[in-house]
Amino acid sequence: MTKQQSRTDYVRGLKFGMPILFGFIPSAIAYAVIARQSGLSALETILMSAFVFAGASQMLAAGMYAQTGILVIILATFILNLRHIIMSTCVMHRLKDTRMPMKLFLSFGVTDETFSIFTTTPESLCSAPFLLGLITVAYTSWLTGSALGAFLSDLLPAILSASLGIALYALFISLLMPNLRRDHKLILLVVITAVCNTILSRFLDASWAIIVSTLLCAGLGMLLTDSKEKE
Repeated sequence: MTKQQSRTDYVRGLKFGMPILFGFIPSAIAYAVIARQSGLSALETILMSAFVFAGASQMLAAGMYAQTGILVIILATFILNLRHIIMSTCVMHRLKDTRMPMKLFLSFGVTDETFSIFTTTPESLCSAPFLLGLITVAYTSWLTGSALGAFLSDLLPAILSASLGIALYALFISLLMPNLRRDHKLILLVVITAVCNTILSRFLDASWAIIVSTLLCAGLGMLLTDSKEKE
């Protein structure tokens, strides 16, 4: 790939990643508010975003920080992030010609949102620079929101802080919608996964319910996919 093509793909990734900006900043602010209320300093709140960069896990860890020990937090976030094994595998499958050091670097930026955009974009457009563009938007917007929330947490009304927490989920739903319109099997799979998680959450902790429903319905998704789609 030429330098010009790399730059073109990177800019395309930035453009495709713009919707992430509007979901990540309010979600990161919500995380930062939770972290500050749990006793983390502004610097610790921002550094967690810089080195962890996992919205749901950060919110979980921040919420548990003042209530339980570090080992429990590590175990809970590990379980919650098991889905990244599946997501990273799918993403790296599209980067067959990319060198391992670059794959390792890019894997840090695989989130639900970057995964969703990257794997639903035509494979001919997918490249390492394109993914890097997506990650650049996601990472900078998450850090920006974390910094804003860390320093302005005391000024935000409580009801606004609570409402910001749904932004991340609303963003992911909006990313799925264009593909739901084209693929009825995907609609069915999303509904089944939601129902499965709802039922399991009555018998399991929320983190376990998410993991089990994800694994079960991912297997079901393989059965619903025809041979050409699997290739």
